[in-house]
Formats: sequence, C-alpha cells, structure tokens
Amino acid sequence: MARALPSNKRAIQLAIFIAFGFLFGYDIGVISGCLIMPDFIDRFGEMGSNGQMVLSSSRQSIITSLLSAGTFVGALAQAFTSDRFGRRGSILIWSAIFTVGVAVQTGTTFSVVQFTIGRFIAGLGVGALSAIVPLYNGETAPKALRGTLLVLYQLQIIIGIFLSYILDLATHKIPNSASWRVPVGLQLVWGLILLSGIFFLPESPRHLLGTERAEEARTVIAELNGVPEDDSLVEDILEELSFGIKAENEGGKATWAECFSTRNNLWKRTGNGMMLQFIQQLNGQNFYYYYGDTFFQSAGTELSPYVIQVILGAVSVVGTIPALRLIETWGRRRSLLTGALLEGACSLIAGLVGHYTLAPTGTPKELLTPRNKAGGDTLIAFAVLHVFSFSIFWGPTPLWNFLLSFFAPRIAGDIGPLILLIFFGMLLFGYVYVYLFIPETKGLSLEEVDEMYRSGVKPWNSAEWKPHLNDKLHKEHHVDKDLVEDSEKQSA
Repeated sequence: MARALPSNKRAIQLAIFIAFGFLFGYDIGVISGCLIMPDFIDRFGEMGSNGQMVLSSSRQSIITSLLSAGTFVGALAQAFTSDRFGRRGSILIWSAIFTVGVAVQTGTTFSVVQFTIGRFIAGLGVGALSAIVPLYNGETAPKALRGTLLVLYQLQIIIGIFLSYILDLATHKIPNSASWRVPVGLQLVWGLILLSGIFFLPESPRHLLGTERAEEARTVIAELNGVPEDDSLVEDILEELSFGIKAENEGGKATWAECFSTRNNLWKRTGNGMMLQFIQQLNGQNFYYYYGDTFFQSAGTELSPYVIQVILGAVSVVGTIPALRLIETWGRRRSLLTGALLEGACSLIAGLVGHYTLAPTGTPKELLTPRNKAGGDTLIAFAVLHVFSFSIFWGPTPLWNFLLSFFAPRIAGDIGPLILLIFFGMLLFGYVYVYLFIPETKGLSLEEVDEMYRSGVKPWNSAEWKPHLNDKLHKEHHVDKDLVEDSEKQSA
C-alpha cells in the first residue's frame, strides 16, 4: 500500500493544549509581585521595629519555597501515577490537585500557614505536571518535531511568567486583597482548562504498548500522524517503539535502583538529567523570576519593579521564539555550551557592578548619586541579557528550585548583588559538565537516544553519530520474512 502523506497537526494541537496551563511559569512569576503588595504584607507580614508591617526575608523564603518543596514531592510521586494510570490519567489527577491548592491560597484571609499550605498543595500539581507534560510530549510527538514541541512547552512556561507579571502590574495598586487574590486566583482557570482534557486527550502510544494494548497504540499513532491505521508509517513506528521497549525490559522489571544501574548506561542518563536540572535551576534566572521585584528595589532606577519584571518577561518570550528553530538546527549540546558562557558573563558583570556601585538598601532616591543610578541601570541591563540568553539556550529540578527559593533572599540580604557570582560559578561548572558528559540528541527518537547511550559514543563526538535502530528492525523483518517463505516452501 502506498504511504499516505503524514500530518503533524493533531500532535501539535495536543502539545499546545497540555502546555496551555503554563502552571509552572505563572506560579513562579505571580508570587514575585505579591511579596511587595501592601495588602499582602499587611495580611502575612510581621510588625517591624518602626511599627509598620514588613515581610521579612525568612517569611518570604517560606512563602516562596513551599511551592518548590511541593514540586519536588509531586515530581517524584507522578512516577507512580503515570505508570499506574497512564500519562493522560496522571495529567488529570494532578491538575485537580493543583486546582485545590490554588483554591486554598485564594481563600486565605490572614493565616500565612494556610497560604503556604495552599502553595505546597499547588506545588504538588505543578511538579508532577512539569514532569509528565514533557514526557507526554516526547512520547506523542513525531521525532522530527520532538525538540521543537519541547521548546514550545518552555515557551508556554515563559508566557505564563510574562502574563503573571502583567497581572501583578495591573492589580498592585488596588487598595484591598483583590490586588493579590485576582492574579493568584486566576490559576483556577488554568487548572480547569487542563481538567477538560479528559474529553479528548489520547493516551501515550508508548505507554499503551508497554501495557500490551497494541491496537489502541496503533489507533493513537495513526491519529497523531494523520494517516490511516493500516499505513506503513504506523507499522514502522510500532516496530520502533516495540524494539525500544523490548530493549528496556531485557533486564527485568524496572525499579528505582534501576535508574542508577550500569545496564544500558542508565546511570549516565539519570546523572545527566539530574545535573542539567541542577545547573538549570541554579544559574540565576529563577532568582530574577522569584525575587526580581524585591531585588530591583535596591537598584535605584526610576522604573517601577513591576515594570522591570514585565520587561524581563517580555524579553524571555522573545528569546524563546528563536529557540524553536535553534534547537533543531544548532542542536542541544551547542546551545547549552553557548548559553552557559553568555549567562556566566552577564552574572559576573551584574554582580560586580552591583556590588561596587549600588547604594545601601533603603537609601532614599533623592540621595542617590549618578554613579549609583548608572550602576543600577547596568545591573538591570545585564539581568535582561541574562534572562534573554537563558530563554534562547537553556530554557524547566524542583529540589534545587526549593533550595534557591528558600536561601536566596537570606543570601542576597547578606551579600547583595554578589549573589550573582554564585550563579557565575554554577554556569562555569555547567559549561565544563555539558562539554564532557552531555551528548547531542538532535533529530533522534527516544529509542535512538537509548541506542546512542548503549553505544558508548563520546559526547564530543555524538553530533556525528548515526543510529542503526532502523537497520536492525529491517534486518529482523527480513529474517522473519525469509523464515515464513522457507516454511511455506517446505509445506508445499
């Protein structure tokens, strides 16, 4: 039968929908503005020595970091639900949990304990979804579009951050609790939209094959590629997926310890995933996302901290758009190396300039010198360049995110802009790590990535490596065909 012309329209639509919640990005950004809103401080702050309510750095840490603690737990817990209930069922379960957490936050009046518990519950959903959604995208997307669709997920996160900044800017002058309840409560809409996916989200074909539901997998593959079920493309994808699942299962049933086993170099893949997320979360951009409003108050600029955050959000969106193309042309490895150098330079310059030129925190604006103002403008400019570089080249692990959000305000309170030198050191380490240990996976399916790790190719030579998975499949197919023909001849 002649192969039909495949269409990726359905796969792209699904990828856009399940990323529509942009939960992780929105929740990162929205709390940044709330921390300096007068009504929020009056409700959840403490009485300062001057008789006014203040939100101490320790209380900021707790409010912000409890979401990240929840994301860590949720990211681990989703491993059980995604296998037991499937990717589709897990997306729906954790969307519901997230929605409950947002409702708890929005309904809080004066209890900082209730608000932080709501943050933790919402974090469970955010962490689980931030793990399941890329997995679902990777398993449903055609391999030629897999990298692009994963970047599209990152773009949705950045749009979520940007939207949260705009809402904070729009509501921060409201003289009552609506100033923070509106931007926080709007997340209920995102959760409900994701819950509506129960009506049309298909299950991952890889999960269906892994649970011995081959006919359902065939139907989903045909739907995602826009071809009939009996098309040869469907057969090729089924064979490739089956081969990859068989290779994974050769060592028996997978356990948590299996993640660190030497079989098929699984320890290498686990280590690389953990280290990339570690570097990604501690390279500086999330510091601006979480505490930018508070941090930029000390820069002495004429711009409102809310306006600066909106600028950062817009720059992030603009930077992520070329990444849609760059990840499939330049590749992952080269992008990571380039981004580490550019972001490192921005952190170094912003940290040193801020340390040596900014006035002490709390200095009235009328007492700022031209040197102070120029230093503040320079710090903000390189913060923008840092976020822009991140969006292009690195672009979302929750444990490390928790550590960042918990300790960052305390560290920044002690050493000020020099905290950026910590991120500079992390980016320098990241460059070395990527060069020595991260292979290029551009244009490869998940099964071909498995094959590359098993082959033992050196990361710096991986860009030239070619998969042989299809050759093995065709060879096995021809062997089976020859056996059938021999059997027919003998019967005749």
